[in-house]
Amino acid sequence: MPRVCVAVTATEASDLIEKAEGLIRDNPFLEFRLDYLSRPALALSKIKDFFEMYPHAVVIATCRRASSGGKFRGSVAAQLDVLSKAAAAGCQLVDVELQTASKCKPEQLQKLRTRAALILSFHDFHATKKLDETLAKMEHYPADFYKIVSTATTLTDNVVMMKFLEKQSDRHSLVGLCMGEQGIISRVLGVRAGSAFTFAAVSPGEQTAPGQVTAQDLRNVYRIEQVDVATRVYGVAGDPVSHSLSPIIMNTAMRRENVNAVYLALHAKTLKDLLTCVREIPIHGLSITMPYKEAILPHLDNTDTHTTKIGACNTVVRAQDGKLYGFNTDTAGVVRPLEQRLALDGARVLVLGAGGAARAAVFGLKERGCEVFILNRSAAPAQKLARQAKARTIKRPDLKKLSFDVIVNATPVGMANHGESPLNENEINARYAFDMVYDPAETRFLQAAKARGAQIIPGIEMFVQQAARQFEIWTGKPAPWDDMLRVVTIALQDRAVKTASKK
Repeated sequence: MPRVCVAVTATEASDLIEKAEGLIRDNPFLEFRLDYLSRPALALSKIKDFFEMYPHAVVIATCRRASSGGKFRGSVAAQLDVLSKAAAAGCQLVDVELQTASKCKPEQLQKLRTRAALILSFHDFHATKKLDETLAKMEHYPADFYKIVSTATTLTDNVVMMKFLEKQSDRHSLVGLCMGEQGIISRVLGVRAGSAFTFAAVSPGEQTAPGQVTAQDLRNVYRIEQVDVATRVYGVAGDPVSHSLSPIIMNTAMRRENVNAVYLALHAKTLKDLLTCVREIPIHGLSITMPYKEAILPHLDNTDTHTTKIGACNTVVRAQDGKLYGFNTDTAGVVRPLEQRLALDGARVLVLGAGGAARAAVFGLKERGCEVFILNRSAAPAQKLARQAKARTIKRPDLKKLSFDVIVNATPVGMANHGESPLNENEINARYAFDMVYDPAETRFLQAAKARGAQIIPGIEMFVQQAARQFEIWTGKPAPWDDMLRVVTIALQDRAVKTASKK
């Protein structure tokens, strides 16, 4: 069977079939969520017509009752009647939840099973627990597939689900996954652990369960059809992490360079949870984002000089012996775009900020021979960084009488929804203005710099270059910079359009 079943929903039967017809060429395996229909019985003749047009389609009929997390408000008898007629119309599989089965007579289920393959399902909308006990209860009812869906409240819940699948899939045809934002691991990797297939949404906003990924993303971003036992797992870890564009850019690079790997967004609410997954899955490499760049340092077996100087790690490599090695590629993200434009040795560079991003910029630029100046809202952190890096601090009133080759904004000022600039237009005296903020693509700071006559370097270049360096560290291959830049540019444009449409 195909690995991905696309859940199709609509309130009217004609809309359901129209969606299915639009999907069937690329998605031969569908689930018709009949419980979403205002009148499920009216869909049956249309389903029959659909199979006459598309005899190769494989369809699950689901009519989940409201008491089991669905939308159907009829009786158990009415539910079974809808499913039986859907099977007669051509649906090869029917989904019946354990709660319904427990209220049926054995002969009712057996009769239904003579018409279509039976998926017996159970959903836990709160946790991932007692999976073996749940399966033991389900085994009292003969079925062709046993489907157990839990909710991941931690990343480690995915490990629990996948170990369950590995242990039990030899005995039964199982479908298993975790719902929720933290369940992405199981949705992508569950198929290699023993799940017969996984579920996907038609499009964003049409999910039939929390955390459900679109079919397009499962196939094109995560390459689920190619995931096997040899597939290496990487990810971006942070809290929050749903906004990250790293999965798009990294999976593009992996595909372009034929690396058998998948890169996931890992919403780690605790560092302990993350480190458990690194060990148990195992995860071969991590992009570390806030709030763990500093917190992860004590858990690393060794670090590069950049990480030591900066006091923060954004890249982790897990060696074959399980040891963890830390790197900081933010320096490459700053230095590489500038090296492509000017000679850095002796260049005068002003860095705005004194936090983690600023530290990466200051140390990276000093290493290339730049004369570095630091301006920060609070003087003490700037002075401390200047002492450590052998740089100089300046005060804001000095800006009007000083000029620089480059001004780097290493503060978060200007991020999406914050239409500000860290400097006024008349304070920008530089050949180049470089913003480490990449969303929006052109910040107020860059707009002011352009008006002042400076050449601008958008933060997207920093984002792509630091990611490119991560890719090189993990794979030993040169990063496909052009493709990485292209996909992240398109993603940012799409995000901007969606944001604008909501206003």
